[in-house]
Amino acid sequence: MPKDHGIGASSKRREDVRFLTGEGNYTDDINIAGQTYVHFLRSDVAHGTITNIDSSAAEAMDGVLRVFTAKDFEAVGGIPCGWQVTDKFGEPMQEPKHPVLAEGKVRYVGDPIAAVVAETPELARDAAEAIVVDIDELPAVVDMKAALTDGATKVHDDLTSNLCYDWGFVEENKAAVDDAIANAAHVTTLELVNNRLVANPMEPRVAIGDYSRGTDDYTLYTTSQNPHVIRLLMGAFVLGIPEHKLRVVAPDVGGGFGTKIFHYAEEAFVTFAAKAVNRPVKWTSSRSEAFISDAHGRDHVTKIELALDKDNNFTALRCETYANMGAYLSTFAPSVPTWLHGTLLAGNYTTPLVYTNVKAVFTNTVPVDAYRGAGRPEATFQLERVVDKAARELGVDPTELRRQNFIKPDQFPYDTPVAVTYDTGNYHATLDKALEMSDYANFDKRVAESKSRGKLRGLGVAHFIEACGIAPSNLVGQLGARAGLYESATVRVNATGSISVLTGSHSHGQGHETTFPQVIAEMIGIDESQIDIVHGDTSKTPMGMGTYGSRSIAVGGSAMVRAAEKVINKAKKIAAHLMEASEADIELADGQFTVAGTDKSVAWGDVTLAAYVPHNYPLEDIEPGLEETAFYDPSNFTYPSGAYFCEVEVDPETGEVDVLGFTAADDFGTVINPMIVEGQVHGGVAQGIGQALLENCSYDDNGQLLSGSYMDYAMPRASDLPSFDVDHSCQTPCTHNPLGVKGCGEAGAIGSPPALVNGVIDALHRGGYPVEHINMPLSPSRVWEAIQSMK
Repeated sequence: MPKDHGIGASSKRREDVRFLTGEGNYTDDINIAGQTYVHFLRSDVAHGTITNIDSSAAEAMDGVLRVFTAKDFEAVGGIPCGWQVTDKFGEPMQEPKHPVLAEGKVRYVGDPIAAVVAETPELARDAAEAIVVDIDELPAVVDMKAALTDGATKVHDDLTSNLCYDWGFVEENKAAVDDAIANAAHVTTLELVNNRLVANPMEPRVAIGDYSRGTDDYTLYTTSQNPHVIRLLMGAFVLGIPEHKLRVVAPDVGGGFGTKIFHYAEEAFVTFAAKAVNRPVKWTSSRSEAFISDAHGRDHVTKIELALDKDNNFTALRCETYANMGAYLSTFAPSVPTWLHGTLLAGNYTTPLVYTNVKAVFTNTVPVDAYRGAGRPEATFQLERVVDKAARELGVDPTELRRQNFIKPDQFPYDTPVAVTYDTGNYHATLDKALEMSDYANFDKRVAESKSRGKLRGLGVAHFIEACGIAPSNLVGQLGARAGLYESATVRVNATGSISVLTGSHSHGQGHETTFPQVIAEMIGIDESQIDIVHGDTSKTPMGMGTYGSRSIAVGGSAMVRAAEKVINKAKKIAAHLMEASEADIELADGQFTVAGTDKSVAWGDVTLAAYVPHNYPLEDIEPGLEETAFYDPSNFTYPSGAYFCEVEVDPETGEVDVLGFTAADDFGTVINPMIVEGQVHGGVAQGIGQALLENCSYDDNGQLLSGSYMDYAMPRASDLPSFDVDHSCQTPCTHNPLGVKGCGEAGAIGSPPALVNGVIDALHRGGYPVEHINMPLSPSRVWEAIQSMK
């Protein structure tokens, strides 16, 4: 019978009450007395030298407080990169300065050149349009391979080339991989593109800077997934503000998908400008501005080769990837195609040898960074596409080829050849569940029915594994991370027994205010309504690393458990004193402390009151109060996995793809709130289908963004999606965190693109069109052209 509270219950999201009634408090809802507004003048050319900026007309306009250019920021640092990658030769990556406003050159369409602070947004915009900027346009480099040729235009004149790094992993495997592929019974090769995407969260970015001249304190309100990291990066490395003088607040955030992890120039600008004009400064991005100022995602070009022996066992995998960094290094950009990508190339399989080479390239485009899944979708897409192609070349069932090469349940913990150890998993169970849910056995009947209507039906299969809760800090530090990746929590018990949990994690739609109380309520045995979650304000919460990479429950939740355990241990001491019993005999369940084997008990609320009104209290042993803090640094990643089936129908006359059904059988370890988990999978699958079918960020040869608005960038709509069939009953709990959880936020976006593309290719083959690959998005024109090429 389903639980009605605590861990495993589908408790309704308490935050939805304010969201659905218009009572949310988003950054753009915040307005401060005396507030001014900034408009950024952005480059309309992708590459060029700034020869002159004439802002005199703008400065003379009524209501304009000040016009800022790069010269105003000569004394501050550039926007820092949070991860340094060392290449295969032992050399650090090339790391150009990323100025707040363009210095000397513009390097992509959208690069901010000047900023106008004025009394109203309209005045700021009008004044920005009055600024005259002279730019000597230079050739733009957009294509990654062309960017690395001899004589290519350099994005940064002070670098040796456009190559950020040339990374090999695992380098010691290279010779063995090359030999295995040269001598394999069969080798499947595939060249593919992981298309560039724009995250497009519901809420565009907003930043408000405020400065108190009386106290010399700064406050930044911003749409961020990790306010503490913004405070650290901006305070220490850009503006030189001591952390105790800088408060960063991220209130309700309307979606992020990775794009709100990073520290952006606009945040540094409004904080700096607030002091310069001695008034609050607000910036609200327009949707069109977001297309050219928010970090983009994906954008990999890959060649992958899979070697098999005569019995169809995988023997080696080799891939070469070009990864676009854009014009500058965004906060975590270097880690995405390396440590978040290369370490997942083993997938669910026992392939003994894996080698990958990644060339990260600077181009005259918007910077690229983590987007939902961050490296894991890219690895899964290339791996699951090449496995599917191998099955077709060998004439075997794609599900059986996968099953044959799966890591078996009795092989865990499993050391992969790409330097990570999977602690638990059961890939056979999720495959069997997906086969059952999708009615795989009767698929041929559905193929015949589609054929009777002149349509081609296909079924795509994909399996995935992802690494969540990036850790531990001492390891990621060796890999180039410039921050710790722990999480923190303070459990503050009030005198009457209610609890405030202060967490370094931050919600941008995941339901933390619902799920986190479920965990604490389960531990203590009180009602979830008695527990409040405080997050998003660096002045209130302990130093934390924020929310991304499906880390909130695995890392943030584990920190809460550790802090709650400290609270409970102290509370047991108080209860033992109140009942004149031994602490070792005290048990806590259902909100009651009892002496084991007796009917003696005392309520949770009585113990908490005693902690704050210590009239009868063991003062000689412990101090009053009931509040504890814990920092949790995981010993390993967590490894969610799943089997995804996508059933499609293709119209051979038009190339239109109709997604008829989607099955997701996931292993997320322990599930805290099944309803929220299901919603996370739904959202991820929708985004993955969007990438596979519709979304594409496209530049022309001059670096102009051709898909810079919703007129040209196609987002998935309800009519593009089927009802999803989701299951998470195949649970193998994580062995190294106290909750056994693994993370669920990115799974859908990881497994769905290859499942859909595999389904379309399957449909075409069944219809007599032996197309081997179509690059995403699978628009009707691309599919139609592929069909025509086979006639």
